[in-house]
Amino acid sequence: SAQKLTVCNVCVSVVTILSRSHADRNVYPSAGVLFVHVLEREHFKGEFPPYPKSGDASNDPITFNTNLMGFPDRPGWLRYIQRTSHSDGVLYGSPTSEHVGKATVIEITAYNRRTFETARHNLVINIMATEEFPLPYQAEFYIKNMNVEEMLASEVLGDFLGAVKNVWQPERLNAINITSALDRGGRVPLPINNLKEGVYVMVGADVPFSSCLREVESPHNQLRCSQEMEPVISCDKKFRAQFHIDWCKISLVDVNKVAPVYIPRPDPGTGILPEFGEYNPPSESLKSRDYFSDFLVTLAVPAAVALVLLFILGYTMCCRREGVEKRNMQTPDIQLVHHSSIQKSTKELRSMSKNREISWPLSTLPVFNPVSGEVVPPIHPDNYETTSMPLMQTQAPRHARLPGILTPPSIKFKAAPF
Repeated sequence: SAQKLTVCNVCVSVVTILSRSHADRNVYPSAGVLFVHVLEREHFKGEFPPYPKSGDASNDPITFNTNLMGFPDRPGWLRYIQRTSHSDGVLYGSPTSEHVGKATVIEITAYNRRTFETARHNLVINIMATEEFPLPYQAEFYIKNMNVEEMLASEVLGDFLGAVKNVWQPERLNAINITSALDRGGRVPLPINNLKEGVYVMVGADVPFSSCLREVESPHNQLRCSQEMEPVISCDKKFRAQFHIDWCKISLVDVNKVAPVYIPRPDPGTGILPEFGEYNPPSESLKSRDYFSDFLVTLAVPAAVALVLLFILGYTMCCRREGVEKRNMQTPDIQLVHHSSIQKSTKELRSMSKNREISWPLSTLPVFNPVSGEVVPPIHPDNYETTSMPLMQTQAPRHARLPGILTPPSIKFKAAPF
């Protein structure tokens, strides 16, 4: 059906189907023409019980689910949008010639989010074929300051088609399709400054494109678009008051010059498989397989190698030890004495660390009294006097050595008179 839209005192013939939601409604859109069907919440409010208190305004949150009868989703050409549960839903799309003559039944289920009740209506879409549509010259505009549900409103769409008619001057003009920028790979805008997601609007006409629309193809404007600058379009001011168009994303298509692409389909054939001969199943008697060799390779060989390495390591660590006595026999006596003194000093320091209030360490006491000259040897916990051991001494014969540390002869010191 056609509607007369008056925009800027210009009568524009818009072949866009707009219908309202009714139970089991039959609609007859044309192929190649934008189809819009509004699911009004007011129509479905009567299907649900009223509020408990009389006089309260019913503002139930209602959402819709739409699907092709017998299938979980809608046809590919039909889209649905509902921004919030307190706004109306909209079915929109552009059927193609492939769907002509096929009755499409859409099941519409309304959900009341307050009472959890549902109501179901059917929408029967009968797509008609016409010789006038689709129109040969098609232009797609990208409008940056609109959302798809705002553009689907009949008044806004009529204003846009009126502006396009003033620029293009065709005899016939219709909206072919509307697509949200989010469906074309766009990003969700930030919730600041009232940003919009953007919408693509495709329109068709019966005359070639005007010079204004061709201006975007000039080398100067192409250069500006490559530099992310706005092109200079003489007719942009006719849209700027209400619609902000991105002229770098405009698409102009002449259907008559587009070569159709035919994809060859394979021959379906008769459905009978070709002859492959007689089927010979495998024999029922299968030979047993011996896995003993596989076991040896995977388990026995690594285990044998591990045992050999373990034996070599055990022999090296346990049977090749020389012992403390042999080590002491091969070590010079003076080195053993120094080592023993270091051990005793370490033991003394550790005992000091347990109690901080003990006297000065014995190693810091003087060997003799500097006034009287009396020898005062340090007292050690054991009877071994390391202070009387000379730093150098004559090595005793090997056979006279004892396994332990030899006690050297004591050396007496006498203080010289002052």
